[in-house]
Amino acid sequence: MNSRHGHYNKPMNSDESPYCLPMHGADLLFYPDWLTPKAADSLMKSLRENIPWECHRIKIFGREVDSPRLSCWMGDPGASYVYSQTRFEPHPWLPELQNLRERLQSEFECKFNSVLANLYRNSQDSMGWHSDDEPELGRQPVIASISLGATRRFSFKAKTEKAKAVHLELPHGSLLLMRGDTQKNYRHALAKTAKPVGERINLTYRCIAPTKHAL
Repeated sequence: MNSRHGHYNKPMNSDESPYCLPMHGADLLFYPDWLTPKAADSLMKSLRENIPWECHRIKIFGREVDSPRLSCWMGDPGASYVYSQTRFEPHPWLPELQNLRERLQSEFECKFNSVLANLYRNSQDSMGWHSDDEPELGRQPVIASISLGATRRFSFKAKTEKAKAVHLELPHGSLLLMRGDTQKNYRHALAKTAKPVGERINLTYRCIAPTKHAL
């Protein structure tokens, strides 16, 4: 970690144990090598070809615009998700994503019933500042974020403090586990970059609970 510049570097021997990110009010575990390079390469190729990617329409400041990335929502029947005032119904699970779900549930003893797949095609695809704090996710959601492909910078910013953003490089095959009050206390983002980068796929596993929330 380079705390003076708010930037976390990949730790040594990171394949043996998780790296706990020391951020007040957050519960974060980072596994830079959760998937082997061979497994990550194979998964990236399969998902790029087999996921029914689409450009979601989202609402920003009252305007409906194209999302700056391609996406696909998958999950159990009934695991619909409201994001940016739009409800998304889940596509059926792909076998590869079902297998990952089972591994995550076994290793971390938590339940996941859905996954959001995002495809960042180049350096101009991005994700704006937000928290995954929708009612469907509950008070302290557990979100497992798997990165494939090009390394991109993931940023956190405290909601109540005038603090600088904290940055984390997410490499191919890595896993970031966000738990506890992380979503309550922090926003996160994946910014555009001037540096040319290749494609990146991000998988965020979640557990959606029934809700009376209406559009």
